[in-house]
Amino acid sequence: ATDNPKINPRGGLIGSGHPLGATGIAQTIEIVQQLQSKAENRQIDNPKIGLVHNMSAASTSSTVLVLEN
Repeated sequence: ATDNPKINPRGGLIGSGHPLGATGIAQTIEIVQQLQSKAENRQIDNPKIGLVHNMSAASTSSTVLVLEN
């Protein structure tokens, strides 16, 4: 656990109900909203880079996105 407000401002998988099959896109949307300053009450001040990491349910594949403003 961390008290750093820059980590999982949306609450992570628990906060989003872990929508199986849609988790990766939900994480990507959060990062894009942060980088575009459209995250409303979850907004982090002046974000520059966002990281999305997602694994398949069977852990047979993994995806990492690094998004930059």
